[in-house]
Amino acid sequence: MHRRATQAIFLCTALLACTPGPARETDSPVKPFTTTTLATFDEPWSMVFLPGTSFAAITQKSGKLTLWDSASGTRREVAGVPKVSYAGQGGLGDVLLLPAVAGGTPIYLSWVESGAGKTKGAVIGRGTLVDIATKPRIKGMSVIWRQAPKVEGSGHFSHRMLLSPDGKTLFVTSGDRQKFTPAQAVDGNLGKVLRLTLDGKPAPGNPWAAKAGVAAQFWSIGHRNLLGLAFDADGRLWESEMGPKGGDEINLIEPGKNYGWPKSSNGSHYDGRDIPDHKPGDGFEPPKLWWNPAISPGGLMIYQGAKWPKWKGDAFVPALSGEALIRVDLDGTSAKKADQWPMGARIRAVVEGPKGDIYVLEDGDGAKLLRLDAVKR
Repeated sequence: MHRRATQAIFLCTALLACTPGPARETDSPVKPFTTTTLATFDEPWSMVFLPGTSFAAITQKSGKLTLWDSASGTRREVAGVPKVSYAGQGGLGDVLLLPAVAGGTPIYLSWVESGAGKTKGAVIGRGTLVDIATKPRIKGMSVIWRQAPKVEGSGHFSHRMLLSPDGKTLFVTSGDRQKFTPAQAVDGNLGKVLRLTLDGKPAPGNPWAAKAGVAAQFWSIGHRNLLGLAFDADGRLWESEMGPKGGDEINLIEPGKNYGWPKSSNGSHYDGRDIPDHKPGDGFEPPKLWWNPAISPGGLMIYQGAKWPKWKGDAFVPALSGEALIRVDLDGTSAKKADQWPMGARIRAVVEGPKGDIYVLEDGDGAKLLRLDAVKR
C-alpha cells in the first residue's frame, strides 16, 4: 500500500526499527495553557531576545526589524536594516544577537538579495545594534556570507542562524532553493548545514575542509528546507526540516553526515512520484522523527527554563500548515512526539523568554504574539 493511502502519522524514535502504524489522533485533547495576546505583527519570521535584557528583536519579512519590550509592551522600529528582496518565501529572515560589548550589541541578520537577471539568494550580514532604549539603529552592517549559487525562484532559502554553545562559531542553514540536486552537490552550498566563523569564513575542522571552494563551509549535506536549529543542554545539534508532500523531519545533525535529500525521503513528490524511503544501508542518515501528512515546521526551540519544569529539555515545533504547537520528548539521541496542540492559526515561531516564559508567534498579516500561561487547577 502506498504510504499516502493512510492519514496515519508515522513517528519514529529509531527509524530503522519503525513500521507503519494505524491511524491515530494527532491533537492533544487538553491544553495545559491559555494564551495571552501581547502584540501583532505583519509577516513575522523570527524572534530572539537580547541577552540579559527584556527586549526581543522581531523580524518581518517585508524588511522591518522591531524591538519589543516584554516588560512594558512598548515597541520601537530599528533603523539601518538592509534592503531585502521581498517575494514568496524571501525577505528579511533570521536575527541573532550576541552579548553587548563596548559600543553596542553585535547583530547578525539574514535576508534575500537579488542577483543577475531573475536570480536571488540568501545572505548574512553583521553589524552593531546601538541606542536600544531610545532610537535603535544598526550601524556598520556588511555582508559576510552568501548562498551560492544564486538561482531563480522565491522558495527554500532557509537562512536560519545559530550560535554554537561556546560562542565561537556560527551554524547556518541553506535551503535547496527548490532545485533538488544541489543538496547533494559539493560545488555549491544549497541544501546544507554550514559551520562558519563569526566573520563568515569556513570554520576550522569542518568535515569537507580538505575540498576546494565552498565545500569547506559544510557541516552536513542532503537537506531540503531547514527552518529550525537548536542545541540541547548536552550540546547536540537538532534541526527541523520541511519535507516534500509529507516527510517533515526532526534530525540530529552530526558532522559529515548526508541526510538524503532528494534521493531519500519519507514523503513523496507533489506530482505523486515516489521518493525512496530511508532504509538500512542506503548511506543516508534517517530522521529521528517524521510526520506524514505534513505539519510544515517553521522553527525549533529546546526549552531550558524553570517556569515549565516538566518540559525542561523538550523540543517545541511551530507548525505552519499544521496550525499547531508541537512538543517533542528528547531523550539523549532519540525523539518522540508528546503533544500536538491545535492553535487555530499558522504558527511561525516559538521562543523561550529570559524568565522562562514561552512565546508563540503566528504567521501572516496581523499575526499575534502570544504568551503561554499555565492553567490553574
